[in-house]
Amino acid sequence: MIASAVGTSIEWYDFFLYGVAAAAVFPQKFFPGSDPFIATMLSFTTFFIGFVARPIGAAIFGHFGDRVGRKKLLVFTIIVMGASTMAVGLTPGYDVIGVWGAVLLTIGRVLQGLA
Repeated sequence: MIASAVGTSIEWYDFFLYGVAAAAVFPQKFFPGSDPFIATMLSFTTFFIGFVARPIGAAIFGHFGDRVGRKKLLVFTIIVMGASTMAVGLTPGYDVIGVWGAVLLTIGRVLQGLA
């Protein structure tokens, strides 16, 4: 029960921080060559992708939770959530690796959503 509460708290704290960063930082950091409105919409699209992946992750991990065991899968999803959150936080911007920064950011969000 405690592990579940910790995982959920970390997840929603991450969504809050990501939402603020998507509005304030990501348009300039990951989409600098775009129109400011388009850059903001692209930033929020990466935010949205995390929510789209959630039901997919629930279906996948729900299925395996019944087969492998819920406790093992809970630990696994918390590890994936932590690793993908760290990856999103450490992703270099457009000025360092170009468009791959946005691609890696999106992959990190998909992994967060799946977990």
